[in-house]
Amino acid sequence: MSEHDVKESLTEFGQAFEEFKKVNDERLEAIEKGEGTAYLDEKMQNIESKLDAFEDISQKLNQAETNAENIKEQVAKLETVIKRPNSGLDTKQVDERVAAFDLYCRKGIDALEPAEKKALTVSNDSTGGYLAPPEYVRELLKTVTEISPIRSIARVRSTGQRSIQVPKRTSQFAAEWVAESGTRSETTGYNVGLEEIPAHEHYALVDISEQDLEDSVFDLEAEMQSEFAEQFAKAEGTAFVSGNSVGKPEGILTNSNVGEAVSGNASALTADGLITLVHSIKSDYIRNGTFVFNRSTLSAIRKLKDTAGQYIFQQGMMLSGGMSSTILGHPYVEATDMPDVASDAFPIAFGDFNRAYMIVDRVALAVLRDPFTQATTGNVRYIARRRVGGQVVQAEAIVKQKVST
Repeated sequence: MSEHDVKESLTEFGQAFEEFKKVNDERLEAIEKGEGTAYLDEKMQNIESKLDAFEDISQKLNQAETNAENIKEQVAKLETVIKRPNSGLDTKQVDERVAAFDLYCRKGIDALEPAEKKALTVSNDSTGGYLAPPEYVRELLKTVTEISPIRSIARVRSTGQRSIQVPKRTSQFAAEWVAESGTRSETTGYNVGLEEIPAHEHYALVDISEQDLEDSVFDLEAEMQSEFAEQFAKAEGTAFVSGNSVGKPEGILTNSNVGEAVSGNASALTADGLITLVHSIKSDYIRNGTFVFNRSTLSAIRKLKDTAGQYIFQQGMMLSGGMSSTILGHPYVEATDMPDVASDAFPIAFGDFNRAYMIVDRVALAVLRDPFTQATTGNVRYIARRRVGGQVVQAEAIVKQKVST
């Protein structure tokens, strides 16, 4: 994406958010007066759809540049269409058909020769349909698979062992004051422990017939490689958010040592609740703090104002050629596996995830092609596996928002 495109997107995003704030203010004023808000609610939904479109840009800056090869391919197709004749008929054929049509208009269908009465049509296979086959496009249409991008904000390391052990300070001694000639005694209380992160395994198994592999116009093996990688990323993203650590990674929401701050409302988020959330961890963690929530929660946050009447959501600013929106001055990531806003739910997490959560990669994507196990049924079996671990290693670095009073 060029700098001009980025600036243009930012301008449109800013205009849309300003309109959003204006309409929301009108909605709040109507609520205070006891007036209906149906029209304003519909208008806000339309604006939110536009803002969500810009969110896709904000969350995927590194993928925003146009693919040059795709452009070349589209241009080539366009040139082919431009160069294509308007019809497959020469001048003589055109004249003959014009003459036949003129005869039909003057004397009716009976004036035409018998051969002229039987038209070739693509709607009937036997009268020409077989001669006009449809075009088969070698492209798979895929729905979008949403993945929680916890890996992008956590600490990631690789290992060649079944698990890793990380020394961890569990308690500290306290410094004491002493007089010039006073007695000094040992200061105790410093203790350490080990944080162990095992590498868990997940897998996928697919059988494909040998004939399908031989005859398919697609490279099915390459397609399965892509699908394996996508589904493993989805599974680990879910585990990093809500995994129970039993045969899978531990989630940021399931660690009992992660603190929580209430929203101040039994069923909704509040600006004061988010401010409390941010200030519930130590200042050193706040400096690198990131919000984590899903897209529906972002919609609720956009409507929130602080006590001064200012929206806590701020539109993106120019940062290294891209844009990044913030909430209370902090960045955020959308994690589809985070809960929606509801009573007693934890829809938001905030903190320094690089220090709070560690991901351990033991085995990257490994795919075994097994032509023997299913040989009698004419199938080839593909078994994909991956080993990865993850857990909270510094619980005090993050905090959860609970929807509660």
